[in-house]
Amino acid sequence: MAESEFQEGNYDDRRKMDENLKKDMEELLEKMEELTVRATWIVYDCIAMRTNPDLTNAMQHLEVTFLRCKEEMEKKRPEVLME
Repeated sequence: MAESEFQEGNYDDRRKMDENLKKDMEELLEKMEELTVRATWIVYDCIAMRTNPDLTNAMQHLEVTFLRCKEEMEKKRPEVLME
């Protein structure tokens, strides 16, 4: 009897270890997928900017324009809220 209880305990422990391993592997795979997507976008951005220098200038202009717009919106926000 003690031997069968011992074997059952080993089976349960092994099953839990297998489940934990599977979960860990899935999490690692998901992180690797995310990193791969990020790396792909970085490479894409670098290639796009190198092949089209105007793109960098356009993006900088867009960023400056966005920041100006954001600043104006923040200035006018209290006025709009008062109305």
